Amino acid sequence: MTMLTDEQENTVTQSLFGFGLGYSAQALGRLLTARHWSVGGTVRSPQRAETLRTIGLKAHGFDALDPADIPPNCHWLISAPPDENGCPVFKQFGFHASSAKTITYLSTTGVYGDLHGGWAFEWTPVNPRSVRAERRVLAEEQWASTGQPFRTVRLPGIYGPGRSVFGRLRAGTARAIVKHGQVFSRVHVDDIASGLEAMMLRPDMTGVFHLCDDAPAPPHVVTEYAARLLGLDAPERVDFATADLSDMARSFYAECKRVSNARAKSALGWFPEYPTYKEGLSAVLAEEGHPPL
Repeated sequence: MTMLTDEQENTVTQSLFGFGLGYSAQALGRLLTARHWSVGGTVRSPQRAETLRTIGLKAHGFDALDPADIPPNCHWLISAPPDENGCPVFKQFGFHASSAKTITYLSTTGVYGDLHGGWAFEWTPVNPRSVRAERRVLAEEQWASTGQPFRTVRLPGIYGPGRSVFGRLRAGTARAIVKHGQVFSRVHVDDIASGLEAMMLRPDMTGVFHLCDDAPAPPHVVTEYAARLLGLDAPERVDFATADLSDMARSFYAECKRVSNARAKSALGWFPEYPTYKEGLSAVLAEEGHPPL
């Protein structure tokens, strides 16, 4: 969380355009509209666009978007997933990037590959070990090539209201997968929003940033803690080696790293409101209308 000056609180001329108004971008949009920013962006379906308009976001269909719909001198946030050619937004609108005040691309800490439990810092060399990560690196490079003030935000696992282990626990489908030495970093969606806001207020800050919590933890420990908050028995522990997992799920366990947020703290004055999964999960449960036990 970052503290705003009176001048920043009263800003009414700032604007944000999000290419891909997904989970994280919507959280930022809600935060900024409360600060009297103008917030717009793209979605894939007309129905989704109409829903977002009801909460004050000026949503456009991506395929029908005209460059004239993008306000000049506004902050661009790109969260659309890449394809085999890199970022589809860059392909379609990269030529218009010179009109942006800043460009922020939401990437993933998966670009670092497997660090065997070591720490990923912003200067750690990328080492993508999957097609998904390779595409992210390509997209990062494409946006960096525009010459505009550019920030890459590499995110770990994202959770928040409506997107957490609680849903699987209630449905009885959660599993406590145990792999010796495995840890993941995480971030509450509200901490993504406050970190991105801090960047928008500091357009001079460029380069790579990590928005994450302070406590990388084994996934089964997080699942068991969430079960206690719900007053449920924890799922039986399952050894990773014998677990029946999809190829996609198994690929996440192929990499183990801890992610540092030191640069975001020192350069932006940002600190996560939820520094560990414990505070974050308690807040999620409360926001969903179920106070923790």
